[in-house]
Amino acid sequence: MREAAITRNTLETQITVRLNLDGSGQSRFETGLPFLDHMMDQIARHGLIDLDIVAHGDLHIDGHHTAEDIGITLGQAFAKALGDKKGVRRYGHAYVPLDEALSRVVVDLSGRPGLSFHVEFTRAMIGQFDVDLFHEFFQGFVNHAGVTLHIDNLRGHNAHHQAETVFKAFGRALRMAVEPDPRMAGITPSTKGTL
Repeated sequence: MREAAITRNTLETQITVRLNLDGSGQSRFETGLPFLDHMMDQIARHGLIDLDIVAHGDLHIDGHHTAEDIGITLGQAFAKALGDKKGVRRYGHAYVPLDEALSRVVVDLSGRPGLSFHVEFTRAMIGQFDVDLFHEFFQGFVNHAGVTLHIDNLRGHNAHHQAETVFKAFGRALRMAVEPDPRMAGITPSTKGTL
């Protein structure tokens, strides 16, 4: 089983992430950021990743450190669970609509962190959640998962829909990329021989 558990403690946050890449989409979140929990549930359900995240952060300041550090810890757990990447598809992509909104996410398990994030949210806050923190979450994830990630919201005027299509597409792209490829069994999907 491709599973991992990571705990990260700093003066700003204490976070534990448990995940199973070969799960069924079960999830549990206790982060103090309800809208981010709702978005991470999309990753679990659409990526078929079992995901358990408990975070205690300095929310009396704002959600920045908590959102960023959840991304970092999730990225670390993802990299550990994925292992040497032999036999996986490596690339994943998904387009996801929700009413008027449409987003595209493309991922490469390249070993090289890179984020191209093009989402122009139509408002600054969704409930009590600052939409700027989505970029911080994904930046933390790519830096520690070692993946290249392109996120494009192609259209949408409801910010909740924009965010939800991004996270659903992210989950589905991850699901495709980490899926075992029977034709590549035991082989690293790279001409370099390593990722």
